[in-house]
Amino acid sequence: MDKSTVAKYFYNLLKSSGYFSDSAAIYLNAALNFLVIMILSFFLFKILRYTALSILHNLATKTKTSFDDYLIKNRVFVYVSNLAILFVIYELIPIVLVDFSDSEIYLEKFIEILITFVGVWIVRSILLTFKDYLRTFKSFKDKPIESYIQVFMIVIWILGTIVVLSKLTGKSLDGFLTALGAFSAVLLLIFKDTILGFVASIQVTVNDTVRLGDWITMEKYGADGDVFEINLASVKIRNFDNTITTIPTYYLISDSFKNWRGMSISGGRRIKRSILIKANSINFLNEDDIENLKKIRLITDYIQNVQQEIDEFNTSHAIDKSISINGRNQTNFGAFRVYVDRYLENHPEINKDMMMMTRQLAPTAEGIPLEIYAFSKDKVWKNYEHVIAGIFDHLLASVPYFDLECFESPTTKDIQKLSPNFKASK
Repeated sequence: MDKSTVAKYFYNLLKSSGYFSDSAAIYLNAALNFLVIMILSFFLFKILRYTALSILHNLATKTKTSFDDYLIKNRVFVYVSNLAILFVIYELIPIVLVDFSDSEIYLEKFIEILITFVGVWIVRSILLTFKDYLRTFKSFKDKPIESYIQVFMIVIWILGTIVVLSKLTGKSLDGFLTALGAFSAVLLLIFKDTILGFVASIQVTVNDTVRLGDWITMEKYGADGDVFEINLASVKIRNFDNTITTIPTYYLISDSFKNWRGMSISGGRRIKRSILIKANSINFLNEDDIENLKKIRLITDYIQNVQQEIDEFNTSHAIDKSISINGRNQTNFGAFRVYVDRYLENHPEINKDMMMMTRQLAPTAEGIPLEIYAFSKDKVWKNYEHVIAGIFDHLLASVPYFDLECFESPTTKDIQKLSPNFKASK
């Protein structure tokens, strides 16, 4: 039984009844055929949906790989079932509209366009499935896969659009591709940012400049936080105040930025902070001072050994010690600096395998900076700040034991002490 025989079934039935004219029978025949096809398509749709959502889901849960789970998550089988239904309808259109050749052509074009868009959507779902599956591998978790997927999708959408235009206008694909070549200069201008973003994504990946999860800082754009998305157009950064900063991907290779990954994968996080010591509190140590400092356990041996060397030097060179400045002497600032070194060396939270030192910086109007340069073992921000606070709490409390003073701008109470008649304004 050919298509014409199937298509004429209702027509012959209507004509034989004697109630309908030829034209009325033709229209009713088309309507009844269309109704039958819609009913069949509906049942086919239900069957395929049930298969996609139920049977395939049960099979996916029993397999060891997670790839089929992601296929279901991204609704690949659902879109494939939709495509199958469209193909069935497309094949049945000549049966329904056998007497309406013009309508048949337009409806076939419409179905072909729908098939094209559903095909593009299937490709998109498959690409998303590959993205989700690759994210399960450690080597791909920090790679900008979204950028490459977006490039593929742009190409697929362009091809899909060309196919649709070809169907609408009746022109061949070769003609559209030729016109597209002539239109390439305009396309380059339209997709300039996309092309730059794609190039930037490749360079970022090849050079391993930025990964997902990296903490980066770009002061120019107010970005200071973790990278959580890299795509063709932009890089999204979640700042530490939970705001989101969006930066064009191309800026990752055209502008400078700081990536803290080196710190994160290293053995420690740097501590670089100074204590300001008042210059007029720095003095030579006399015998009483030396005896008091010997009681500090961390520097007992240092004070004894250095003082012994100094005494031997001064004696051998007949130095007149009636004036303290003559010969060699210890200072309270030098003893404090050694104490800080010893304290850091014995601190359990300081990484001893990395640079660790205490250094005196150039004098300033606020005093003499004594900088602590070391690395905390704990790199978590909160814990890191606690380590720094603990170290400097101790060191600031230790300063008076060396007869030193920290610089601090005068307060109202300081001025009141200098001038008893001074009254603070309310």
